[in-house]
Amino acid sequence: MKISNNWLKDYIKTELKSERIGEFLTDIGLEVEGIEKFESIKGSLEGVVVGKVLTCEKHPNADKLKKTTVDVGDGKVLNIVCGAPNVGEGQTVPVAVVGTKIYDKTGNFFEIKEAKIRGEVSQGMICAEDELGLSEDHGGIMVLDETKYEVGKNFSDYFELTNDEVFEIGLTPNRTDAMSHYGVARDLYAFLSTNQQKGDFEKVSSVALNNEGTHEFTLEVEDAELTPRYIGAVIENVKVAESPSWLKDRLKAIGLSPINNIVDITNYILHGFGQPLHAFDADKIADKKVKVGTVAEGTKFTTLDGVERTLNGSEIIIKDGQNNPMCIAGVFGGANSGVSTETKTIFLESAYFNPVAVRKAAKAHGLNTDASFRFERGVDPNITRTAITHAIQMIQDLAEGNLVGDLLEEYAKKIEDNYVIIRFSKIEQILGTKIHKEKVKEILKALEIQVLNEIQNGFEISVPAYRADVTREIDVIEEILRIYGYNKIEAPQKISFTPVKLNAKDQDELENNWARTLQGLGFNEVMNNSLTSVKDETNAVKLLNPLSNDLAFMRKSLLEGLLQNAIYNINRKNQDIKFFEFGKIYNKKEKYEERKQLAILVSGRNVSENWLQPKSTTDFYNLKAFVKVLLERLAINYQEVALTDDRFSDSLAYESEGETLVRIGKVAPQMLKDFDIDQDCFYAEIELELAQKLRFNKELKFNDIPKFNKIRRDLALLIDKNITYQELYQTAKKNKSPFIKNINLFDVYEGKNLPEGKKSYAMSFELLNEEKTLEEKEISAVMDSLIKSFQKEFNAELRS
Repeated sequence: MKISNNWLKDYIKTELKSERIGEFLTDIGLEVEGIEKFESIKGSLEGVVVGKVLTCEKHPNADKLKKTTVDVGDGKVLNIVCGAPNVGEGQTVPVAVVGTKIYDKTGNFFEIKEAKIRGEVSQGMICAEDELGLSEDHGGIMVLDETKYEVGKNFSDYFELTNDEVFEIGLTPNRTDAMSHYGVARDLYAFLSTNQQKGDFEKVSSVALNNEGTHEFTLEVEDAELTPRYIGAVIENVKVAESPSWLKDRLKAIGLSPINNIVDITNYILHGFGQPLHAFDADKIADKKVKVGTVAEGTKFTTLDGVERTLNGSEIIIKDGQNNPMCIAGVFGGANSGVSTETKTIFLESAYFNPVAVRKAAKAHGLNTDASFRFERGVDPNITRTAITHAIQMIQDLAEGNLVGDLLEEYAKKIEDNYVIIRFSKIEQILGTKIHKEKVKEILKALEIQVLNEIQNGFEISVPAYRADVTREIDVIEEILRIYGYNKIEAPQKISFTPVKLNAKDQDELENNWARTLQGLGFNEVMNNSLTSVKDETNAVKLLNPLSNDLAFMRKSLLEGLLQNAIYNINRKNQDIKFFEFGKIYNKKEKYEERKQLAILVSGRNVSENWLQPKSTTDFYNLKAFVKVLLERLAINYQEVALTDDRFSDSLAYESEGETLVRIGKVAPQMLKDFDIDQDCFYAEIELELAQKLRFNKELKFNDIPKFNKIRRDLALLIDKNITYQELYQTAKKNKSPFIKNINLFDVYEGKNLPEGKKSYAMSFELLNEEKTLEEKEISAVMDSLIKSFQKEFNAELRS
């Protein structure tokens, strides 16, 4: 938000420099992110003087140039080469002397220097209007009236130039009270008046108006809940024209483009007082009746930007007597009722609309205007009349309008101030320091918070309605601290805390454990927005009032966010991806589902490039190994099963107790193409709630280190090519022997010397009896049992 220093000082009189004001504003929570200089004419015409052309003759070396001598005062005559076709002897002209900076529209400049042009010395420049920033005219140099302009005088002396300093304030969304110059001045005064700083602040109020005659307009507010307060005024004989320079400069300083005097006045009031206004062409209001309410769902309405919109029936609509929409209240005006250069009579609106209704309407139509920004956060309901009377006075002065009849107003139920009780003990507890009650009372008074009653250990107070964000005791304490000064609160010399025992079975502990493990394996944690867009809306959860179309759905999977992270890094030459994310996904099937997952994405090299190791590209099995490291910490049993998932080209899942715990896959080519990724990516997702449940049900036990050695035996099996290692593994796991401790596949052979359709798997088995050394007959019994199982299930043969 931009705040003009000149404009600010219309409401608060202070001798403080802008840098000091910026420091104070930051101290009270209105963080000043920067201070920029504003000049109504860039460069302020510095270095430009009034001159008189003494001689003008053709340039000896150029057909389109002329050689002149120009008197610039104090007996100084300059030689200037000029290319303007209208330059002539005896003219009074603006001259930019050597050292002057000439600015273009973008703010860039060049400096006038003494130079030779086609062999002739030139000691300045005779200027055109556009070169000085006075207009767009470049038809030739400016020729001045010699009776009004004195040779040698600064050209800037003949203009009312505006020089200003503009604060860029990073305003938090809750501070609607400070979304105007008046609001910032009010807050600044509260600080200055309680911190021994000089400053005079005058509270604004309604102005007395001169009206004449009567009008035939009527007002009807259909729902006082949607429109608690509405004021309208009829102003005739309005002359829509260009605004005066001072008003245009005020708006330009804060980044607004002047349009015409009526629109500029409404913008001036908006940014001056924080109250949005809207002006209608009164001659276009059917039956001279203004109705405020709703219209039927599906009604078409064309807004000021020329877009035809379909209304949903919940918006607050300003209508005419025939129920034709004229404006989406508090959001955007209509194309057919706005003020134009032909407008003679206006209907001026000042209102307080229901913030929730305005926000819903703005979001439903994808609109974000200065008015909606304020209305949806809650403007001051008590400044409505003040703002419109000031606007009417300005229209009378600047547009020669005449106020006709009385103001129309509907205010069914006064919006009351907030009643709050604050306790001194609570203030001391929160701030860590004691503030004298008289100082608290002084700060509250400066904030326009009325002390209703002094009670034991505190005050009963009334918080003005314009402070929509101050409704609780803690809010008031924060206000007291802002004005008292954060810097006055001393940091404690020691910090006390109570250690909290961490529950080893807590899900947070599991997540922290897994996060540390993955970080140790070289992974980086990411956090993505749970709001997104989706290509396939099947089972997707859609928001009723999305911030934008790109954030209209709750994410169905964590994969898309990780792929966005991946392409962001790949585009910046970081192609080795190891990411993980803890996050929730949302689906709507028979009912709404919300599940928390751990998602892992790998791509690129498995090991960072170095001279010791060859280049190795990560693959499905690397990711599978990472997942198994995590699952080992659960100490649970799980089975590998087939998985069909459109997101993957190759995939599998792990199940435990009949539920899917893990999904692992190679990301499908089409999905990679959608994200412009041209390298393989591998993705895994683990169901966190299920992992926690399984872990919680598993009672961990500690075993002694075995006293006896493990025995290893190998089998080389000749099997059909369609048989997987997982099938062999599961068969071996079903063996009833308690001595089998580990099973591993250490070789696969599918080359020559094998029957057609066959392959060879070499598997190792580690056997251990924790009570005694295994005898050979016990070992043989186990291995024979395994061989029989493989022969029976897969028709396997032993290779010698």
